[in-house]
This record gives sequence, structure tokens and C-alpha cells, in this order.
Amino acid sequence: MSDKQTLEAGLKVRREVLGDDYVNRAMQQGDEFSRPFQELVSEFCWGSIWTRAGLPRKTRSLLNIAMLTALNRPHEVRIHLKGALTNGCTREEIREVLMQAAVYCGIPAGVDSFRIAREVFKEIDDGA
Repeated sequence: MSDKQTLEAGLKVRREVLGDDYVNRAMQQGDEFSRPFQELVSEFCWGSIWTRAGLPRKTRSLLNIAMLTALNRPHEVRIHLKGALTNGCTREEIREVLMQAAVYCGIPAGVDSFRIAREVFKEIDDGA
């Protein structure tokens, strides 16, 4: 694939996982300084990695939740929790990933991600 094709494929997957609203905001907020970064994220993360056949999206989502918990990236945990649900992950599977991440990454990391997951689930349950 050319860079342009990889970018387009990445934007397609990114939209399918995170939703049009999120991706549109991310791309529209990109100014002269940050637009190249948004394109890099779409092309490299979503176009080069998420389009690979080796793992299903559901597995990629669960991996992201664990890694983002380990890295203490609450904003990204929130986004990828929503994406995980879109990709068919159950709340029980997410809980198990967070339990394992807490043991291996530290209880404080687990506390934060559990709190964020409860907030995300409540927002979804309340229709927000």
C-alpha cells in the first residue's frame, strides 16, 4: 500500500472503532503544527497495525487497554474502552484485563483504569 492508501485504510478503521465524531474532532482540531501528528496516528497505528490480519480487533482492543493502563494514560484508556465495546469486548473481559493489568502494572494503575471503566459504562448506560 502507498502512504495515502495506508492513511485512508487507517482512517476507515479508526472511524469504525472510535466513531466518526471522535475522529472528525481529532482531525479538525489538527492545526498546522499538530495535523501531521494526527495523520501519523491514522496512518501508522490504525493503517499499518490495526489493519493487520494477525489479531482480531477485539484482541487488539484488550491489549490496548492493558498497555494503556500500564502506561498510566487515562485519556487513552477512556477512548479505547469505548472502542473495545465497539469491537465486541464484554465488560467481563474488560474487567479481567484490568484485574491482570493491576497485578502486573500496579494497583494504582488498576484503580485508575477501573474508575475510568465504571465512568464509561455509566455514560453508556445513561445514554450519554
